[in-house]
Amino acid sequence: MTTQIPTTTDTQLPQVTEPRNPGMALDLDWVMRARANTSAIERRAAQIPARRSVKKDYQAAWLCRAISCIDLTTLSGDDTEGRVRRLCAKARQPVRPDILDAIGMQGLTVGAVCVYHEMVPAAVHALTGSGIPVAAVSTGFPAGLSPFHLRLAEIGESVKAGASEIDIVISRRHVLTGNWQALYDEMQQMRAACGEAHVKAILATGELGTLRNVARASLVCMMAGADFIKTSTGKESVNATLPVSLVMTRAIREYEGRTGYRAGYKPAGGISKAKDALTYLSLIKEELGDRWLRNDLFRFGASSLLGDIERQLEHHVTGAYSAGWRHPIG
Repeated sequence: MTTQIPTTTDTQLPQVTEPRNPGMALDLDWVMRARANTSAIERRAAQIPARRSVKKDYQAAWLCRAISCIDLTTLSGDDTEGRVRRLCAKARQPVRPDILDAIGMQGLTVGAVCVYHEMVPAAVHALTGSGIPVAAVSTGFPAGLSPFHLRLAEIGESVKAGASEIDIVISRRHVLTGNWQALYDEMQQMRAACGEAHVKAILATGELGTLRNVARASLVCMMAGADFIKTSTGKESVNATLPVSLVMTRAIREYEGRTGYRAGYKPAGGISKAKDALTYLSLIKEELGDRWLRNDLFRFGASSLLGDIERQLEHHVTGAYSAGWRHPIG
């Protein structure tokens, strides 16, 4: 079966902005009713890459859409301002101009650049005038175990430095012990600390034990006002997977159906190949619909994905694969 997506020019349409998710009172009855049939979820997830494919011009269009949804990320201990500036240059021009000209695409950029707090000023300066937001990982990333008042202060410092998106990490222990009120209160305070900056709640799904916990944590974070729910920090042993993504996207769909507000979704960690990006876009299209195929509601957390997509686009244009060094990230 062939799935189609709008042509490359649709990627250039003006961005539609959703009203922010304001959250709601914690509904523990709703949370506790959340279930996850693991065998059925895994069976459904296995069907997506096996049954869905896009070819030729449609594939190029999907890949351009994927690029527009990437949070281009560097989260290494040896990050420097020079590395961040190079990453931001790549964010502005993610694909070689000759490739974009050949497929009729102009104005393509990534969705955001994601860095540690210390690198926020360099990223903001490098992206001035581009319209590309800077996202900062915060709240004791990746473990989220620093004192709570310091986690809130860290959010405030990143916002003050110019970050317009904040990726926070939840306290996994609240999920593992079933303390949903504590998780809700924590998320509410983090949302408040973000102010106008959009907040992505990182669930660290590989450390939550069960898919049922993933479903419940997703609902609680959205009830507390998370603009996005995100799978992973990228530092866990298990990061984004299709079964987890299925659970989280269905929680988003249920939340939108009950409240009328749309929360975004961000799979992160381990998504490094163009074919993986196509699979995730197919999942989003089928589970949430076309509206979620824009970068105000869907992002990839990735560092190496862009390079493989660029190679695939060059293959589409020339019929040959090039070496990875021809498409440097930063």
